[in-house]
Amino acid sequence: MKTSFLLAAAVVLMVPGMYAQPDAPMRPGDTFELKIGGIPADDAQLIAGSYTIDGDGLVNLTYIGKVRAGGITPSEIQANVEHSYVSNGIFTHPTVSLNIAPTSRLVSVGGEVNTKGRVPYTPDMTVMSAIAAAGDFTIYANQSHVRLIRGNNVKEVNCKKIRSNPSLDEKVLPGDNIQVPQAFF
Repeated sequence: MKTSFLLAAAVVLMVPGMYAQPDAPMRPGDTFELKIGGIPADDAQLIAGSYTIDGDGLVNLTYIGKVRAGGITPSEIQANVEHSYVSNGIFTHPTVSLNIAPTSRLVSVGGEVNTKGRVPYTPDMTVMSAIAAAGDFTIYANQSHVRLIRGNNVKEVNCKKIRSNPSLDEKVLPGDNIQVPQAFF
C-alpha cells in the first residue's frame, strides 16, 4: 500500500502544469492546498488540507507547528515544509506539493475603469492587461498617471506611452493595487 501511495504521489507531481504556480511571493491571507507524499498514508491524510497564511506570514502544520509561508514563493514554501519535517526528525523523505487557490491570487483595479474590483492574477499579467480585465479605462481616465501600488511602494505608470512601447508595461504581482485617476479637463 505504501508503494502505491508513493507511486500516486509521484504521478501527481509529474503531471505537467497540474500544480504549476506563478513564482510570486505568497502574502498573508493567501490560501493553498497542501499535499504530502513519501510518508505513511495516515499521516499524509492528517497533514493534507487547505491552509491560509496568517497575518504574521505563517501557517500551522501538524507535528511541526508554525512554518514561514508569507513573503516567499510556493516552491520555497514546499522546501521549507519538507526541510522542517526532516530536520525535526518526523519524516525522512517527505515530498510536498502546493496548489494555490485561484481566488487568493488577485490584483485590485480601481478608479476610472469600467469594472472596479479584483481580477484573477495570471503569471503574465501586466498593468495594461489588468486594466483590460477590469473593463478598460473610462472616458474620464487619466491614462498618463496610473499608480501601481505594491505594499508601501507606489510607482506611476504612463499607459499612453505603453501603447507606443509595450516593453514599458509593468508586470504585476498578486496583491498589487492599480489605481486609475480621473483626468481634469
